Amino acid sequence: MGVAVLTMGNRPVELRALLDSVAAQDEKAVRIVVVGQGAPLPELPEGVTAVQLPENLGVSGGRNVAMRRLREFGDVDVLIDLDDDGLLVETDVFSRLADLHEADPKLGIVSFRIADEQGETQRRHVPRLRAKDPMRRGLVTTFLGGGHSLSMAMLERIGGWPDEFFFTHEETDLAWRALDDDWKILYEPALLLQHPRTSPARHAVYYRMTARNRVWLAKRHLPAPLVPLYLGTWTAMTVLRTRDPKGLKAWFGGFVEGVRQPCGRRRPMRWSTVWRMTRLGRPPVI
Repeated sequence: MGVAVLTMGNRPVELRALLDSVAAQDEKAVRIVVVGQGAPLPELPEGVTAVQLPENLGVSGGRNVAMRRLREFGDVDVLIDLDDDGLLVETDVFSRLADLHEADPKLGIVSFRIADEQGETQRRHVPRLRAKDPMRRGLVTTFLGGGHSLSMAMLERIGGWPDEFFFTHEETDLAWRALDDDWKILYEPALLLQHPRTSPARHAVYYRMTARNRVWLAKRHLPAPLVPLYLGTWTAMTVLRTRDPKGLKAWFGGFVEGVRQPCGRRRPMRWSTVWRMTRLGRPPVI
């Protein structure tokens, strides 16, 4: 297994704590790569590979750099992405992951449970519509960016992260491609990543990129009849949920941007994948 961590260089204490928790795992990672997103990297533990980027490539771009570096080593079967302010509380996370991937060659993605220091999981961190019970394990249609594993064999087939997205919805883009290639996505709450409670709206560009990338998801992956259903549903939900007028204005600006700008190759998912996602509890209209 190989570990990839992105950092902006502004969390040296948290990053070191995360790397210490990685080193404490009972099954060791064969490779650890830390990517500096346009900022100097702090001193890293021995054995950690540093990749210094001249600019911030976003979550998608940075993770693609880490993925390519791990692939160059030639000895990584499973890639583990971790947020730089996360923490592996238990020492058996990697051994559990190894068992899961070894038991099922079609297991492409395993999503960790994310909880704060009090053990509480935010609703948005449960990758299913019925999110009341964060401890319910099972197959899902998307995964959490903060902590997950990816089969390298799967990535060889479906490709990496969508560079154009920068951040927000990049996990869904990758998940939809994985499902359409018949890979499984498992939410395993026994695998815990401790993470401070945050709101994605803390980022100034969150609303714009959320809308833009939502449109791009539809344009890239949905069968034509589902595109207006998916975008109409999310537009209505956004209008009902958003209390920030500036945020709502930015959201609609991003929506228009998504419609007007190219988003990469269009490859609609099969209708059998739509039905599979529906049976898993989340049809691609919401």
